[in-house]
Amino acid sequence: MKLQSSQQFSTLQSAAERLRTAATSGTAVAPVRDLIGRDDVEAAYAVQSIGVAHRRALGARIIGRKIGLTSPAVQQQLGVDRPDFGVLFHDMQVPQTPPAERPLLLQPKVEAELAFVLAADLDHDRLDADTVRGAVAYAVAALEIVDSRIAGWDISFADTVADNASSGWFTLGERHLMLSEFEPREITMRMSIGQDLVSEGTGAACLGDPLNALAWLARTARELGNPLREGDIVLSGALGPMAPLIPGEQVRAELSLGTAILSCVEFTWENA
Repeated sequence: MKLQSSQQFSTLQSAAERLRTAATSGTAVAPVRDLIGRDDVEAAYAVQSIGVAHRRALGARIIGRKIGLTSPAVQQQLGVDRPDFGVLFHDMQVPQTPPAERPLLLQPKVEAELAFVLAADLDHDRLDADTVRGAVAYAVAALEIVDSRIAGWDISFADTVADNASSGWFTLGERHLMLSEFEPREITMRMSIGQDLVSEGTGAACLGDPLNALAWLARTARELGNPLREGDIVLSGALGPMAPLIPGEQVRAELSLGTAILSCVEFTWENA
Protein backbone atom coordinates (compact mmCIF):
# COMPACT_ATOMS: atom_id res chain seq x y z
CA MET A 1 0.00 0.00 0.00
CA LYS A 2 1.87 3.07 -1.27
CA LEU A 3 0.32 6.16 0.28
CA GLN A 4 1.58 9.45 1.67
CA SER A 5 2.50 8.94 5.31
CA SER A 6 -0.42 10.91 6.79
CA GLN A 7 -2.92 9.20 4.51
CA GLN A 8 -1.39 5.81 5.25
CA PHE A 9 -1.58 6.41 9.00
CA SER A 10 -5.23 7.41 8.74
CA THR A 11 -6.01 4.30 6.69
CA LEU A 12 -4.24 2.00 9.14
CA GLN A 13 -6.08 3.62 12.04
CA SER A 14 -9.40 3.12 10.25
CA ALA A 15 -8.67 -0.59 9.78
CA ALA A 16 -7.68 -0.98 13.43
CA GLU A 17 -10.79 0.87 14.57
CA ARG A 18 -13.03 -1.41 12.49
CA LEU A 19 -11.56 -4.50 14.15
CA ARG A 20 -11.68 -2.89 17.60
CA THR A 21 -15.38 -2.10 17.13
CA ALA A 22 -16.06 -5.77 16.42
CA ALA A 23 -14.03 -6.90 19.43
CA THR A 24 -15.90 -4.61 21.83
CA SER A 25 -19.39 -4.93 20.37
CA GLY A 26 -19.36 -8.66 19.65
CA THR A 27 -20.57 -8.06 16.11
CA ALA A 28 -18.32 -9.16 13.25
CA VAL A 29 -17.40 -6.61 10.60
CA ALA A 30 -16.40 -6.47 6.95
CA PRO A 31 -12.84 -7.43 5.99
CA VAL A 32 -10.20 -4.71 6.21
CA ARG A 33 -8.55 -5.61 2.90
CA ASP A 34 -10.57 -2.86 1.23
CA LEU A 35 -8.40 -0.48 3.25
CA ILE A 36 -4.98 -2.18 3.28
CA GLY A 37 -5.05 -4.62 0.37
CA ARG A 38 -5.07 -8.41 0.41
CA ASP A 39 -1.33 -9.05 0.60
CA ASP A 40 0.35 -5.95 2.05
CA VAL A 41 2.22 -7.65 4.89
CA GLU A 42 3.75 -4.43 6.23
CA ALA A 43 0.41 -2.67 6.43
CA ALA A 44 -1.28 -5.69 8.02
CA TYR A 45 1.28 -5.94 10.81
CA ALA A 46 1.08 -2.17 11.30
CA VAL A 47 -2.67 -2.51 11.92
CA GLN A 48 -1.97 -5.37 14.32
CA SER A 49 0.54 -3.20 16.17
CA ILE A 50 -2.03 -0.42 16.57
CA GLY A 51 -4.44 -2.92 18.09
CA VAL A 52 -1.77 -4.33 20.40
CA ALA A 53 -0.83 -0.84 21.59
CA HIS A 54 -4.47 -0.07 22.31
CA ARG A 55 -4.91 -3.23 24.39
CA ARG A 56 -1.70 -2.54 26.32
CA ALA A 57 -2.88 0.99 27.06
CA LEU A 58 -5.96 -0.56 28.66
CA GLY A 59 -3.79 -2.77 30.90
CA ALA A 60 -3.43 -6.01 28.94
CA ARG A 61 -0.08 -7.76 29.44
CA ILE A 62 1.77 -9.59 26.67
CA ILE A 63 2.75 -13.11 27.76
CA GLY A 64 3.85 -14.59 24.45
CA ARG A 65 3.08 -15.06 20.77
CA LYS A 66 1.05 -17.36 18.59
CA ILE A 67 2.07 -18.68 15.21
CA GLY A 68 -0.73 -19.22 12.75
CA LEU A 69 -1.23 -20.83 9.36
CA THR A 70 1.54 -23.40 9.77
CA SER A 71 -0.56 -26.43 8.84
CA PRO A 72 -1.42 -27.12 5.19
CA ALA A 73 -4.88 -28.24 6.35
CA VAL A 74 -5.57 -24.89 8.03
CA GLN A 75 -4.05 -22.94 5.13
CA GLN A 76 -6.43 -24.77 2.82
CA GLN A 77 -9.38 -24.08 5.13
CA LEU A 78 -8.67 -20.35 5.06
CA GLY A 79 -7.27 -19.99 1.56
CA VAL A 80 -3.84 -18.67 2.58
CA ASP A 81 -0.34 -19.94 1.86
CA ARG A 82 2.11 -18.69 4.52
CA PRO A 83 2.49 -18.48 8.30
CA ASP A 84 1.77 -15.42 10.39
CA PHE A 85 1.96 -14.47 14.04
CA GLY A 86 0.05 -12.58 16.70
CA VAL A 87 0.34 -11.58 20.34
CA LEU A 88 -0.89 -13.51 23.38
CA PHE A 89 -2.32 -11.37 26.17
CA HIS A 90 -2.75 -12.53 29.76
CA ASP A 91 -6.55 -12.46 29.58
CA MET A 92 -6.58 -14.92 26.66
CA GLN A 93 -5.35 -17.77 28.87
CA VAL A 94 -8.18 -19.91 30.20
CA PRO A 95 -9.35 -21.07 32.65
CA GLN A 96 -6.98 -18.78 34.59
CA THR A 97 -8.91 -15.71 33.44
CA PRO A 98 -12.46 -15.44 34.84
CA PRO A 99 -15.12 -15.57 32.09
CA ALA A 100 -16.20 -11.96 32.57
CA GLU A 101 -12.63 -10.74 32.00
CA ARG A 102 -11.90 -12.69 28.82
CA PRO A 103 -12.07 -11.16 25.33
CA LEU A 104 -15.41 -11.70 23.61
CA LEU A 105 -15.67 -14.65 21.23
CA LEU A 106 -17.60 -14.02 18.03
CA GLN A 107 -17.25 -17.11 15.82
CA PRO A 108 -14.71 -19.35 17.55
CA LYS A 109 -12.99 -22.45 16.27
CA VAL A 110 -10.53 -24.68 18.08
CA GLU A 111 -7.25 -26.29 17.05
CA ALA A 112 -4.68 -28.44 18.82
CA GLU A 113 -0.99 -27.70 18.88
CA LEU A 114 2.28 -27.87 20.77
CA ALA A 115 3.24 -24.88 22.91
CA PHE A 116 6.74 -23.94 23.98
CA VAL A 117 7.71 -21.98 27.09
CA LEU A 118 11.07 -20.25 26.76
CA ALA A 119 13.93 -20.41 29.22
CA ALA A 120 16.08 -17.84 27.40
CA ASP A 121 15.84 -14.86 25.08
CA LEU A 122 15.94 -15.54 21.34
CA ASP A 123 17.71 -12.45 20.08
CA HIS A 124 21.03 -13.78 18.76
CA ASP A 125 22.26 -14.08 15.18
CA ARG A 126 21.74 -17.78 14.49
CA LEU A 127 18.13 -18.81 14.95
CA ASP A 128 17.27 -22.21 13.49
CA ALA A 129 15.58 -25.37 14.75
CA ASP A 130 18.77 -26.51 16.48
CA THR A 131 19.56 -23.27 18.28
CA VAL A 132 16.01 -22.49 19.43
CA ARG A 133 15.76 -25.98 20.94
CA GLY A 134 18.22 -24.93 23.64
CA ALA A 135 16.05 -21.95 24.61
CA VAL A 136 12.96 -24.07 25.35
CA ALA A 137 12.24 -24.70 29.03
CA TYR A 138 9.50 -27.20 28.21
CA ALA A 139 6.73 -28.03 25.77
CA VAL A 140 3.10 -28.75 26.52
CA ALA A 141 -0.12 -29.69 24.72
CA ALA A 142 -2.27 -26.68 23.90
CA LEU A 143 -5.70 -25.84 22.59
CA GLU A 144 -6.05 -22.55 20.78
CA ILE A 145 -9.50 -21.06 20.43
CA VAL A 146 -9.08 -19.01 17.30
CA ASP A 147 -11.59 -16.34 16.38
CA SER A 148 -12.21 -13.72 13.73
CA ARG A 149 -13.67 -10.30 14.07
CA ILE A 150 -14.40 -10.50 10.33
CA ALA A 151 -17.83 -11.76 9.36
CA GLY A 152 -18.00 -15.32 8.11
CA TRP A 153 -14.23 -15.81 8.42
CA ASP A 154 -14.02 -14.09 5.01
CA ILE A 155 -10.31 -13.40 5.35
CA SER A 156 -7.28 -12.80 3.19
CA PHE A 157 -3.75 -13.01 4.59
CA ALA A 158 -3.79 -9.30 5.41
CA ASP A 159 -7.14 -9.58 7.19
CA THR A 160 -6.01 -12.29 9.58
CA VAL A 161 -2.66 -10.62 10.33
CA ALA A 162 -4.35 -7.30 11.05
CA ASP A 163 -6.80 -9.14 13.34
CA ASN A 164 -3.94 -10.28 15.61
CA ALA A 165 -3.63 -13.52 13.63
CA SER A 166 -7.28 -14.41 14.33
CA SER A 167 -6.56 -14.88 18.01
CA GLY A 168 -9.07 -15.67 20.74
CA TRP A 169 -8.21 -17.72 23.81
CA PHE A 170 -5.85 -20.58 24.63
CA THR A 171 -5.34 -23.20 27.30
CA LEU A 172 -2.33 -25.33 28.18
CA GLY A 173 -2.09 -28.89 29.44
CA GLU A 174 -0.60 -29.64 32.83
CA ARG A 175 2.19 -32.07 31.92
CA HIS A 176 5.44 -30.39 30.95
CA LEU A 177 7.54 -32.17 28.34
CA MET A 178 11.30 -31.84 28.11
CA LEU A 179 12.67 -31.83 24.58
CA SER A 180 15.06 -34.57 25.66
CA GLU A 181 11.98 -36.83 25.95
CA PHE A 182 10.70 -36.55 22.37
CA GLU A 183 11.10 -35.02 18.92
CA PRO A 184 8.30 -32.53 18.24
CA ARG A 185 8.11 -33.46 14.54
CA GLU A 186 7.37 -37.11 15.45
CA ILE A 187 4.29 -36.56 17.61
CA THR A 188 0.74 -37.33 16.55
CA MET A 189 -2.33 -35.33 17.56
CA ARG A 190 -5.94 -36.35 18.02
CA MET A 191 -8.61 -33.81 18.97
CA SER A 192 -12.17 -34.71 19.98
CA ILE A 193 -15.24 -32.64 20.74
CA GLY A 194 -17.58 -34.62 22.91
CA GLN A 195 -17.40 -38.18 21.60
CA ASP A 196 -16.45 -37.18 18.05
CA LEU A 197 -12.94 -37.19 16.64
CA VAL A 198 -12.75 -33.89 14.75
CA SER A 199 -9.06 -33.41 13.91
CA GLU A 200 -5.89 -35.45 13.50
CA GLY A 201 -2.37 -34.47 12.54
CA THR A 202 1.32 -34.76 13.20
CA GLY A 203 4.19 -32.59 14.31
CA ALA A 204 5.51 -32.67 10.76
CA ALA A 205 2.37 -30.80 9.64
CA CYS A 206 3.67 -27.70 11.43
CA LEU A 207 6.21 -26.36 8.92
CA GLY A 208 7.86 -29.79 8.94
CA ASP A 209 8.66 -29.50 12.66
CA PRO A 210 7.20 -27.24 15.41
CA LEU A 211 10.80 -26.17 16.12
CA ASN A 212 10.97 -24.82 12.56
CA ALA A 213 7.92 -22.71 13.36
CA LEU A 214 9.53 -21.45 16.56
CA ALA A 215 12.72 -20.58 14.66
CA TRP A 216 10.69 -18.75 11.97
CA LEU A 217 8.94 -16.69 14.64
CA ALA A 218 12.20 -15.99 16.51
CA ARG A 219 13.83 -14.66 13.33
CA THR A 220 10.79 -12.62 12.35
CA ALA A 221 10.35 -11.11 15.82
CA ARG A 222 14.04 -10.25 16.03
CA GLU A 223 13.97 -8.58 12.61
CA LEU A 224 10.98 -6.50 13.73
CA GLY A 225 12.87 -5.35 16.82
CA ASN A 226 10.71 -7.20 19.34
CA PRO A 227 12.48 -10.54 19.98
CA LEU A 228 11.12 -13.45 21.96
CA ARG A 229 12.07 -13.34 25.63
CA GLU A 230 12.57 -15.73 28.52
CA GLY A 231 9.21 -16.81 29.95
CA ASP A 232 7.27 -16.24 26.74
CA ILE A 233 4.61 -18.78 25.78
CA VAL A 234 4.71 -19.63 22.08
CA LEU A 235 1.83 -21.48 20.43
CA SER A 236 3.66 -23.11 17.54
CA GLY A 237 0.73 -23.69 15.18
CA ALA A 238 -2.05 -26.15 14.45
CA LEU A 239 -1.19 -29.80 13.87
CA GLY A 240 -4.43 -30.50 12.02
CA PRO A 241 -7.68 -28.89 10.83
CA MET A 242 -9.55 -26.55 13.13
CA ALA A 243 -13.15 -27.28 14.15
CA PRO A 244 -16.05 -25.11 15.37
CA LEU A 245 -16.12 -24.67 19.15
CA ILE A 246 -19.40 -25.94 20.58
CA PRO A 247 -20.78 -24.43 23.80
CA GLY A 248 -20.95 -26.95 26.63
CA GLU A 249 -19.01 -29.67 24.77
CA GLN A 250 -15.64 -30.80 26.10
CA VAL A 251 -12.70 -30.48 23.75
CA ARG A 252 -9.81 -32.87 24.38
CA ALA A 253 -6.51 -33.05 22.53
CA GLU A 254 -3.87 -35.72 22.99
CA LEU A 255 -0.28 -35.55 21.80
CA SER A 256 1.25 -39.00 21.45
CA LEU A 257 4.43 -40.75 20.42
CA GLY A 258 3.56 -44.18 19.12
CA THR A 259 0.99 -45.59 21.53
CA ALA A 260 2.14 -43.47 24.48
CA ILE A 261 0.20 -40.29 25.30
CA LEU A 262 2.75 -37.61 26.10
CA SER A 263 0.46 -34.75 27.08
CA CYS A 264 -3.22 -33.89 26.89
CA VAL A 265 -5.34 -30.82 27.38
CA GLU A 266 -9.07 -30.34 27.88
CA PHE A 267 -11.42 -27.37 27.74
CA THR A 268 -15.17 -26.76 27.86
CA TRP A 269 -16.61 -23.46 26.69
CA GLU A 270 -19.23 -22.40 29.19
CA ASN A 271 -19.15 -18.72 28.22
CA ALA A 272 -21.64 -18.84 25.37
